[in-house]
Amino acid sequence: MAAYDHGPAAARNSFFHWLIHVLSTTRVSRLSRIVILLFSLVIFLLFVAHHYLSSSGSISANGNGPGGAGGPLDRFVGGEHGSDAKISSDLRFQIDELNRIKISVSNELRDLEKRRQKLHAEVSGYNSRIEQHKGEYEASVLELNQLRISIKNTKLEREETAKARMPDLQAPKRVLPSLKDSVNIPAPGSSLYCRMHNCFDYSRCSLTSKFPVYFYSPEDYSFTDARLEPFVKLSVVHALNASPHVTFDPHMACLYIVVVGDTVVALQNRTNLERQLRQLQYWHGDGRNHVLLNLARHHGNRDMFDGIDTGRAIIAQSAFTELSHRGGFNLIIPPSLGISHGSVWQQLPPLVPARRQHLLSFQGQFQYVQKLAALSPNHGMQYSQKPNINGGAAIKVNDDEDDDDTDDAAENAFDARHAKRSLKSAAPEGRTNHDDLIGLENTIVQTLKMMQAAFPPGRDGLDGFHFEFSCVKEQIVGVNADWTLCGPDAERHDMLKRSTFVLIIAPCNQSVISTVHMQVRLYEALKFGAIPVILGEHAQLPFSEVIDWRRVVILLPKPRITELHFFLQSYSDASILDMRRQGRLVWESYFGSTKSIVNMLLATLRTRLNIPAFPAKESLSTSVFNASFVPLVDKNVAQPESEDILGPLEEPFPSLRYQSNFTYKGGVFNEPGDPFTMYPFTPFEPVMPGGAKFIGSTIGFRPIGKGEGGSGKEFSEALGGNVPREQFTVVMLTYEREMVLLNALSRLKGLPHLHSVVVVWNNPRLPADELRWPDIGVKVHVIRTSKNSLNNRFLPYDVIETEAVLSIDDDAHLRHDEMLFGFRVWREARDQIVGFPGRFHAWDLKHDSWLYNSNYSCELSMVLTGAAFFHKYYMYLYSHVMPPEIREKVDEYLNCEDLAMNFLVAHITRKPPIKVTSRWTFRCPGCPQALSVEEEHFHERHKCINFFVRVYGYMPLINTQFRADSVLFKTRIPHDKQKCFKFI
Repeated sequence: MAAYDHGPAAARNSFFHWLIHVLSTTRVSRLSRIVILLFSLVIFLLFVAHHYLSSSGSISANGNGPGGAGGPLDRFVGGEHGSDAKISSDLRFQIDELNRIKISVSNELRDLEKRRQKLHAEVSGYNSRIEQHKGEYEASVLELNQLRISIKNTKLEREETAKARMPDLQAPKRVLPSLKDSVNIPAPGSSLYCRMHNCFDYSRCSLTSKFPVYFYSPEDYSFTDARLEPFVKLSVVHALNASPHVTFDPHMACLYIVVVGDTVVALQNRTNLERQLRQLQYWHGDGRNHVLLNLARHHGNRDMFDGIDTGRAIIAQSAFTELSHRGGFNLIIPPSLGISHGSVWQQLPPLVPARRQHLLSFQGQFQYVQKLAALSPNHGMQYSQKPNINGGAAIKVNDDEDDDDTDDAAENAFDARHAKRSLKSAAPEGRTNHDDLIGLENTIVQTLKMMQAAFPPGRDGLDGFHFEFSCVKEQIVGVNADWTLCGPDAERHDMLKRSTFVLIIAPCNQSVISTVHMQVRLYEALKFGAIPVILGEHAQLPFSEVIDWRRVVILLPKPRITELHFFLQSYSDASILDMRRQGRLVWESYFGSTKSIVNMLLATLRTRLNIPAFPAKESLSTSVFNASFVPLVDKNVAQPESEDILGPLEEPFPSLRYQSNFTYKGGVFNEPGDPFTMYPFTPFEPVMPGGAKFIGSTIGFRPIGKGEGGSGKEFSEALGGNVPREQFTVVMLTYEREMVLLNALSRLKGLPHLHSVVVVWNNPRLPADELRWPDIGVKVHVIRTSKNSLNNRFLPYDVIETEAVLSIDDDAHLRHDEMLFGFRVWREARDQIVGFPGRFHAWDLKHDSWLYNSNYSCELSMVLTGAAFFHKYYMYLYSHVMPPEIREKVDEYLNCEDLAMNFLVAHITRKPPIKVTSRWTFRCPGCPQALSVEEEHFHERHKCINFFVRVYGYMPLINTQFRADSVLFKTRIPHDKQKCFKFI
C-alpha cells in the first residue's frame, strides 16, 4: 500500500528534480526551456498513468489486494473477497489524486503561457527597437554621406572662387555722353563717300550708353515745303515714344532722328529742304549722328534726297540708286503700308497648304517715261497708244495742262507728281540705253509667255503659271525703267494668296538697287505667303545687314529666267513651308506696323555700333505679407524618406546673368523671339567642347567621378553634363487650397539643387495669419497677384534667379528622384519643355479641325506645365512677346495656359517636348475634384488649340514617340555597382 501510495509521488519528485537540473544547467533560450518543460510534463503524465494501471493489474492477478485475493475491480463487481466500501474509497482516492495532478499541470501550463506571451512581447519590442535603430543608422549614414558630398562641393566652390579671373557679369552700367564728347572727324572728299568710320561720331555712343536716341518732334520741326502725311507723323511719334532708347535730353543723345517723309505732296524746293536741315538745332554743321527718315506710306514715294547735300546724316528710305545708297551707311527700309502698332496676325493667311493654285504669278506693266507727267482734269494720267513689250500701251506722259494748285488736287495726284523724276541710268556716258532697256525686258517677257503657254494657269498639278504683262484696270506709276503695280490692291492681294511663288523683276537700270514699287511687291508677297522670286541680283533688300534674306526669298540673276520652272519645281513642300514661315516671321516682326519698322531701324543701327539692347523687364514680386507681419513657421517638417543619396545639399546660388552682353549674334533677327531686348540668359548659349571643363574652363563644372565616370554612387555626387552646375526654382500656382499647398511645400524639404520656391497666390483673399508655413531649408516667396489669372504662372518674377524653372501644381505629387531626373534631362535639352504628364493634339476628321486629347497614346506633342521644367526665357516671351490675344483667351476660359506655353516653345524651337518617367496623370488624395475632369474643360481646350493655330498661322506642335528614362534603367549591372536611380 505504501508503495502504491508513495511510488508515483517519489517518481514525480525525482523527475522534477531532474527537470529542474536540466533547465538550470542547459544553455538554452527561454523559449526552448518552455518547450522542454511542456514536453517533460507530458512524458510525466504518461508515466504516472502507466504506473497506476500496471499496479492495479498486478494486485488483481496475484490475489494480494486488500481484503481478499481479487483486485479492486473484481470486488467492485461482486467478488467474494474484500469490502465494497474500501474498494470505492480507493478508487475515489485515485481519481481525486489524478484530478489534483490535472489541476496542478493546468495551472502550471497557464503560468507558462503567460510567461511565454510576456517573453514574446519583450522580444517583439526588442526587434522593433532594433529596426528603429537600424533605420536611424542608415539615415545617419545617408546624411553623413550627403554632408560629405556637400563639403566636397563647398571646397570646390571656394577653390573656384579663388581662381576666378573676372567677377560675375551684370547688365552693363550706363555711361552717357555730353556735349563735350563731340570730337572733330576728318571730312571725306564728298558726302557720297560717307561711311561709319569717317562720318559717324562714336564718342557719343559708348558701348554701355544703352543707345540714347533723341527725335525732333514733327510739331516743332516741320518742313514748310513738304507737309508730313498724318499717319506717318502720328505712328512714328508713337513708336519712338514707346521705345526704351528714346531720351528727351538732346545733350546726352547718341542718335538724332528727323522725320522727313512720307509727304502729302511731292517735294518741290530741294534747296529749301537742305537749308532747313542745316538749321536743325543739333545738326552741328554736318548732320553727324543724324538719321533722316523717309517712311513710304504711298506707292508713289520717291528718293527725297536726290540732289540734296545731306552731309554726314544717315538716310533711311525705300528708294536708292547705287551711288546714293552709300553701302553700310544708309539704310533701306520697307514701306509702312500697315497699321501703326499692335498685333498683325489677323491680316495673314495660313501657311498651309504648301502648294497653291498657281506655281508662279506676276502682274505688272513695264514703264518707260518719255516726258513729264501732267494732271488731267480728273487727276488721272494720259497715255499714248504705242505698242510695247507689255502687249498693251507704252506709257507716254504729256504735260499739256497746268497743275492744279489746290491741296485736294495735289493730294489726289500724288503718284503722278512723283513720276516727274526718274532715277539715273547705269548706261555708259553718251550711250542711249532706251533700246537696251526695252530689249532686256522683252526677252524676259517672251520667255515667261512661253512658260505660261506650256503650263497655263489652272491646270492639274498646281504647277501652272499666271502672268499679266498689262494692267487692265488700274496701274500705279513708278520710276523710270521699273514695272508698275497693277490694281486694284484687293485683286493683286487675292492673286498672291493663290500663288506659291511670285515673281519680282528688279529695274533693268542697274544703278537702281531699290524702288518703292519693288519694296511694295516684297512687302505684299511676304504678307500673303507667296515666296518672292527676285530677278536681278543687283536688287537690295531692307535691313539686309541683319536679316538673312536667303531664307526668305529666291534671288536669281536675270539670265536664269529660262531655267526658272525647273528651279522652282525642285523645292519640296517642306522647303516651301519653311521659307513661307520665315517670310511671315520677317513681315510680322519687322514690316507689319510702323512700330516694327522703327524698332528694326534702331536695332540695326544699334547692332552696327555693337551696343546691347535694353535689359528685359522683370515682374515685381509683391509679397502677400505686410512688411510688419512675420508669418508663423513650422520647424518640425519631416524630410521625405529616400533610400538613395540624390545629390548634395548646397547653399542657394543664382544662375550667371548677362554673360553675352556684347557677344550676341545677328542670328537673333532671323529666329522667332524678341531681338529688341537683352535677356539675362537664353536657352541657346553655345556648349563648350568636352575638354574645356578639364582644361582651362573648369570653373563650375562637376564631372561625374571627376571625369572618370561611374555608376550610381558617383552619379549622385555630381551633376555632370555639358554645362556648369546650377539650381532650379519651383513655381507653384495655388488658389483656395491652403492645406494642400502647405503639404506640397513640405514635400520639397531636403530636395537637392533647389534654389527657392515661388508661390503664386492667385486668391484675392490673403492667407490666414494662423497658417504655419513649413521650413524646408530654402526661401519660400509667396507672391500676391493683381487678379486671378492663370497667366500669372508664367510672369518672369524678379525673385526667380535661376535659368531652370519647375512649374508644378500644388496637387501634383512628385518624388524627389523624379524631380531631379527631370532636372538632369532638362539640362541637356534647355530649349525644350521637359516634364511628366503628356498630351497630344489630334485631327478631327469630321470637322477638319484640331482636338485636344489626354488619352494614353504612343505619340505626344505636349507636356503639361502642371509638372514641367522650362527655361525662364520663355516666361519673358510668354508675358511680353507672345501675341496678347492668346493671354486674353486664357483669361476668358480660365484655361489653356499650359497649351499656350507648349505652342510658344514649339514655335520658337520647332522641337517637341520631352516626357520623363512613366507618369501620365497625378492623383491628390483629399484634394477637391479638379477642373480637368469636367467635359466643358475639354471643349474649351479644343477651342484654344484651334484659336492658337489661327494666331500662329500654322500648327507649331511637333509629335514625338519616345520618353526619357535613366541610362541604367532595367539594365543588369554587377552587384557592386548602383543604378543611377532605383525606380527610374
